[in-house]
Order: sequence, then structure tokens, then C-alpha cells
Amino acid sequence: MADIVYLKDVERNRATVLTVGTFDGVHAGHKVLINTVVQTAKEQSARSVIVTFDPHPREIINPGKSGIKLLSSLEERSELLSDLGVDEMVVIPFDRDFSLLTSEEFVRDVVWEKIGVSHFVIGYDHHFGRDREGTIETVEMLGSELGFTSHIVSRQEVGSKTVSSTAVRRALQDEGDMKQAASFLERFYILNGTVVHGDKRGKTIGYPTANIQVRNSRKIIPKRGVYAVWIRVDGSYHAGMMNIGIRPTFEGDAETLEVNIFDFDTDIYGKDIQIQFVERLRDEKSFNGLEELKNQLAGDKRNAQIVLGNSSPNIAKQAK
Repeated sequence: MADIVYLKDVERNRATVLTVGTFDGVHAGHKVLINTVVQTAKEQSARSVIVTFDPHPREIINPGKSGIKLLSSLEERSELLSDLGVDEMVVIPFDRDFSLLTSEEFVRDVVWEKIGVSHFVIGYDHHFGRDREGTIETVEMLGSELGFTSHIVSRQEVGSKTVSSTAVRRALQDEGDMKQAASFLERFYILNGTVVHGDKRGKTIGYPTANIQVRNSRKIIPKRGVYAVWIRVDGSYHAGMMNIGIRPTFEGDAETLEVNIFDFDTDIYGKDIQIQFVERLRDEKSFNGLEELKNQLAGDKRNAQIVLGNSSPNIAKQAK
């Protein structure tokens, strides 16, 4: 993973190419800026740094009724940034006091004084600082004063990759459209979690499942239904299918996440695993008895195998 360094622990290094943002999900639009940072850092023999925030700024400034759901946890963001070649992810704890910094105070006191910067990459429409009053002009002005250069990623450079985190969230939560989400993210959507004990009903009908407790409670859980998925266990990738829902056949009421890993019989209780969502196969539904359920699961497995036979998992450079 790209090194996760909190602001209080960062070592100031003048030879730093960086950009600033939340980068939730590290989607296609984000990657244009990130790739610019990485390439420029290589050209300048500098370190590449992504400056990000935790919690998500909207949690503090405008959380809404149910808060903001995340496309990626800090650890997931770090792994995704590492895959893109980023050296460090500097995390700024975002609180009410920090939100009151002006854009000039942020660049001067945080970016320049604490992190260090030789080249600042910024998107053409990026606004930052208190009341979002900071602009590319702010960065350019302070660069001239303090002695760093800047690169403005133009609208043309972003081009068709103008994607919002909101659009990705909608595809996942409202539509369950994994293909659309994957096109926005340029990879499969992932969930990281721990395998916990369930009621073991799946094993009795020939489809043993691992119950997943998601590691980060703020992570987006896709729309209820059955999915074809890739599962990463101990750095190896396996095909499988996953059900998200309340298991109405068994009169459940609490939402569960259960994954059936094909041709796999290893004890993985307590292990951390990663789920990569490839395609939604169907809605969750109730069945008239176990035989009808078993027939449906057999069909789901065949369909999942067809889908997964035409895809391959996102292979992390540094699997956890």
C-alpha cells in the first residue's frame, strides 16, 4: 500500500509533487490528477503525495440525515493509490476547526510548512478552504510567493472521465448496477471485511457461506440481491457468489452479507477477506421450500461462473 502518514507525523520534504482532495473511491476522474502527480514526480525525482482527509469533510460540514456513505476506507484508498504508483497518502484529521482555515492558511501553513511542495497539481474546477473560496488562482499566487510550481488539469485532460462519487454511489445503492460502477471506477467495487460465524444453514443445503462483517461501518453496501463476485483470501483470488439481504425464505429481518466461495473448503473464520463485485444476478426473493431454493442457487452458481469466466479480479500490487 501507499504509506499512510498522518499530518502530525509527516516529514517535510521540499521535493514533493502533490494534489489535495478526498478521492473517495479513487474513480476515473480522480485518476487523471493522480496519474499527473505520479508522472510529474518521476520526472522531477520527487516523492508523489496525495493529501486527503478523514473523516470525509461532508461528515463535518453537511452530513445530511444519515451521514455520508463511503466508496473507500482509508486502507482501501491507500491500496488503490499504491496500485497507481503513489508514494505517500498524507491524512489530515478533518474537524470543525480545520474546516475554518482559509485557502491561503491551508496552502501556506499546512501544505508548504508541514508537508513541503515543489509542484502542486490541481483540477480546473477544484475549490478548497473555508467556504470553498480557494481556487487555482490561489495556488498560483502562493506558488509565485513561496517558490513552488503548479499544474492545472484542464477540462480537456479530464475529458470523458468526468465522474462524480455521487454517480458511483447511485449506481451501487439505488441501481445495483455493478457494470456502471466498474466503468466509473475503472475496476470492480470492493468491500473488505472479516468472516464471522453465522447460522450455517447454507452448509446443510450444499452451499456453505461465509458471513461477512464489513470492516468500516460507513462503507456503501450495494443494493440487496445476488451477485457474481471475486473473493480475495490470503492474497489468492477465488470465484463465488454473494447474497445481500434479509434471507426472506428463512424469515430473517437483519441484513446479512453471505458469500459462497466455489470449490473451497478451507476454514477462514476470523480472516479478513475482500469482495469484488462483478455483476448483479437477480433480486433477493422468497422461495417455497428448500428444494426450490437449492434449484435457484444451482442456477445462480452457473450464471456466476459464466460471468466470472469472462472477467478477472483486480489484482492488488500489495495484497493485505
